[in-house]
Order: sequence, then C-alpha cells, then structure tokens
Amino acid sequence: MAYFPAFLKLDNKKILIVGGGNIAYEKLEHLLDFTQDISVIAPELSAQMSEKIKEKNLSFHKRAYQVGDIKEFAIVIVAVDDIALQSEIFDESKQYNCLCNAVDSVDYCDFIFPSYVKKDDLTIAISTSGASPAMAKHLKRFFQNIIPEGISAFLDEMKELRRTIPKGKERMKMLDKKAEDYIKTWSK
Repeated sequence: MAYFPAFLKLDNKKILIVGGGNIAYEKLEHLLDFTQDISVIAPELSAQMSEKIKEKNLSFHKRAYQVGDIKEFAIVIVAVDDIALQSEIFDESKQYNCLCNAVDSVDYCDFIFPSYVKKDDLTIAISTSGASPAMAKHLKRFFQNIIPEGISAFLDEMKELRRTIPKGKERMKMLDKKAEDYIKTWSK
C-alpha cells in the first residue's frame, strides 16, 4: 500500500505516546522536532525516555494504558509489543477521530513515520511505503549531505519576500526564478 504524503500542522494538537521503551523514545525524538504538546503513559520508562520527559517537561503518567485515555488527543502512538493492546487502541481511536500509529503493525496505523531531513524550515520526508527502510535511511543521508548550510538564510529571505510582496503572477514568477537560481548555485 502506498501512503499519501502530508505534512500535519501540530499546533493545538495533543499527542499521546503509549509506551516508554526504546521505540517510544525514537518516536518522541521525531515528534519533538515539531511539537512539545506530548504526553506519555507507560508503567516503566527507559533511562533515555525518562531523561527526555524531564528535560522537556512533558506530561507523564506511570501506569498502564486505560480505555478512554486517548479521548482528548488528536494523535496516539502505540509503542508497545502487545499486539492485542495495539489493536484495542487502534479500534478505540476511531471513536474519537484520533490518528493512530502502532509501531511495526501497519494494520493498526492511520499513518507511518517517514524518514526525514530537517534543517529549520526545510523538511524533506522519505518513504518507501515499507518496501525498504534501508533505502529510506540511505536517501536521508544523501539529502543531508547535499543540502547547503545556507538554506535556512535563503528560506528566511523567501519567507520575507512572500510576506511583503503582494500576491500575483509577478511575485510567483520572481520567487520561482529565485528558487531555481539558488538551486543551480549549489547543485553544480
């Protein structure tokens, strides 16, 4: 199955992670690049997870998941090895219109976590729809190596131009040419 690529705006969207092990930590690290409105429910935490929760002052409940825990959340990440619990939370998520990701169980996922490269405002997401996570990892490294250090300053300049120049065909042409010229300078 192919996944539709989308970038979600996480402003005012609460996220719940169920689980406190290494995989939960990986998902937490990814999410923290985009939001800090994250809560965690787990009977136990890995040392890294515990440290990150304290560092970022995230909400943590030291207990097992209980039915109804997801009703206030827009997104739930189920990072536990218990397949039955993954299934139960996925089914429950439908009652609350909550997006669900059960790690390593695509049957219980509304979305997947792509590999991605993030440099300030630039985010490049990479997915092979599960066909080859290894290829996604190597493509990520490839993109990390070719994106120029000055990309953030360029994007800030483009943002300011979009903010200050009135909309219209002339602005669109000018911004398109500017982006094309910038890419030409670093792709040689």
